[in-house]
Amino acid sequence: MSERDPQRFRRYLQTERQASAMYRALADTTQGERRDALLELAAIEDEHADHWAEQLRSNGLPIPVDDGLGADEAAVIVRARALGLDAVLPDLEETERAASSMYDGDPAALPSMSADERLHVVALQGMRADPTPVRDPRGADPNPKGAQAKGAQATYTDSPRLARTRGGSIGVPVNAREQLNMAEAWHRTDRSGATRAAVFGVSDGLVSNTSLVMGFAGSGVESRTIAFAGIAGLLAGAFSMGAGEYVSVASQRDLFRHEIQKEAAELRENPQEEQRELELLYRAKGLDRATARATAARIMADPRTALDTLAREELGLDPDELGSPVKVALSSFAAFAIGAIVVVLPYLVASGTVALVAAIAAAVLSLVVVGGLVGRLSGRGVLRPALRQLAIGVGAAAVTFLVGRLIGVTLG
Repeated sequence: MSERDPQRFRRYLQTERQASAMYRALADTTQGERRDALLELAAIEDEHADHWAEQLRSNGLPIPVDDGLGADEAAVIVRARALGLDAVLPDLEETERAASSMYDGDPAALPSMSADERLHVVALQGMRADPTPVRDPRGADPNPKGAQAKGAQATYTDSPRLARTRGGSIGVPVNAREQLNMAEAWHRTDRSGATRAAVFGVSDGLVSNTSLVMGFAGSGVESRTIAFAGIAGLLAGAFSMGAGEYVSVASQRDLFRHEIQKEAAELRENPQEEQRELELLYRAKGLDRATARATAARIMADPRTALDTLAREELGLDPDELGSPVKVALSSFAAFAIGAIVVVLPYLVASGTVALVAAIAAAVLSLVVVGGLVGRLSGRGVLRPALRQLAIGVGAAAVTFLVGRLIGVTLG
């Protein structure tokens, strides 16, 4: 169907009617602010449906009868009633995300309709989030339930992710967040990806180069050749890891920056729509209407704070921690080299059986240590991750050793 064919209005009308009926039915499965937010989404869909009905009417086309829920929407309601609203929110969010650009470029759509569709995604994201209100720096009670029960109109942020205050805007100041991170070790995470790259780099270097060296050792070649192969494997793997991580993180950083730039453009062009998104997001997280509106208004009063907040809440990004490609690349290179050098060192100072036994012992010890460190850092204990890492490394080395032995015997 052509996007200039007025018959498309029937499809739009049916889609909006079915969505409205679904949100109203979902509202009956919950209560409080979540129910109100779902009813507001349904009201938005009703406005869109009225617009498309008018478009049909102005083009002399009949308006079809409202058939209510479609088959897919009815299935969502059945699941929500059986398992609860939370069970269907992820699927609803994905569906709304896929449909968020439905009206982009359609001249018959109202300017606000595309923003409304994207607002659905934000609202559903908010319903899925776990609200953790924190104290307003200006003294509001940090307990939203108690405040609402008393009818108070205090202002809250929904989580510590509102990480900064600028010009008195609401949020958790940077220095406060840093103090929390210093006080509680589990807050000290490296979001740049360097730690992750280092851990995987050491493991990859150790396993891959141990396998390579054992393969050459199994073939019966000279110790000097084994050492040369190990050094070549170290350099090739380290450069490959470093380059791969650099490209990966740089591409991701460019994508994140593009998303933030798009959000900044939307903030400049449609500030009221962005404020509405924040308001609905906070309402979906449990704030009452007045508190959500006041919070959104105070955030939007400062454009820099507004962009920072929208990036965190709507996009799930921290503008201050988008990752450093150079840092991650260097970390990967160094980590791989450290892991890979373990089995090469014995062949640089010895030869024959002595070098082979020393290389095996060094590899086994290193596999256990690396596995244990990974388990310690992840909080899963030491023994099981260490044994798992040992099994993987020994298995790979044994296979390549046998393959090398077969090739060496075959080639004589």
